[in-house]
Amino acid sequence: MSKKLTVAVIMGGRSSEHEVSLVSAGNVIKSLDPEKYDILMIGITKEGHWKLIEKISDVEDGSWLQGKKQAILSPETGKGEVWILEGNHIEKRHIDVVFPVLHGMNGEDGTLQGLLELAQIPYVGCGVLASACSMDKFYTKIIVDHIGIRQAAFEGVRRRDLHDIDKVVKRVENRFSYPVFVKPSKAGSSQGVSKAEDTASLCEALKLAAEHDDKILVEEAIVGRELECAVLGGEETKASGVGEILAADEFYSYDAKYNNEESKTVINPELPEGKEKEVRKAACAIFDAVGGEGLSRVDFFLTKDGNEVIFNEINTMPGFTAISMYPMLWEAKDISKRELTDKLIELALNRYDG
Repeated sequence: MSKKLTVAVIMGGRSSEHEVSLVSAGNVIKSLDPEKYDILMIGITKEGHWKLIEKISDVEDGSWLQGKKQAILSPETGKGEVWILEGNHIEKRHIDVVFPVLHGMNGEDGTLQGLLELAQIPYVGCGVLASACSMDKFYTKIIVDHIGIRQAAFEGVRRRDLHDIDKVVKRVENRFSYPVFVKPSKAGSSQGVSKAEDTASLCEALKLAAEHDDKILVEEAIVGRELECAVLGGEETKASGVGEILAADEFYSYDAKYNNEESKTVINPELPEGKEKEVRKAACAIFDAVGGEGLSRVDFFLTKDGNEVIFNEINTMPGFTAISMYPMLWEAKDISKRELTDKLIELALNRYDG
């Protein structure tokens, strides 16, 4: 029997999506085949402390936060080591590949990917540049503009601009009619996103977004259906079918996504002729344009008249929770979560060998 691979699953993190990451990581771990992999679990606290997680139940009840063992990823080139520190004792464990199940800043944005590149450790998912560009919605929009795919018009705002918030409001109102959407440029899971209906709510939305990022996007409101497409990429980029979000709230906010049971996801919804193919083609084109590797979920709107597909955003480490669209879309293509995690690890190792 071939030797098992040691997979380090990293979870938690310092972003506003810390809790979502823990749930995603739990599902990834349960999907990994114990006959093929030894799993080393590493949790990053909200304060940035790296801890060894002994068992999955410690994630579920939160007791890992009180753990005494540190788990430090060595940046030394070619070693592939995690150092387990407890008091004065150091244990060095070899790892073959990292599955970084981190959502948002300080994990999905190229920072952890840079550390792994420095250490020359294979890892699941997009590289440094693709992760950084895709995390920053402003730069994603520049790339998507370049390849000619329709997306929501936008106005960029810096946190420092809010010292004269009246000037910012005037600039936005001169460009767009209400309502508009206000988003932190580098936040995920709809954290800090608001729909502004008038001047007062725009001011509040800008201040909220500024709590999450120093760069803010104000976008035209697109009235239509919310569609998502999963992508797998290695030497060849493949798209799943299409899923639809039926948000319980007026938009798919963080609360609607994770706390409102009325929100629903529909796999393979009925769409106008040719639109599924258009979404899948655009998802692959955007993934390739940002230099994607491994996996991403690409989100779109379909206008109310059903005539126009409009790009929304790309997520390079999409959720793996029980309600997450990414694994469900592949399951609809008869690829189980176990097969999916196998494929993602295979892609990571192949990229490193290449």
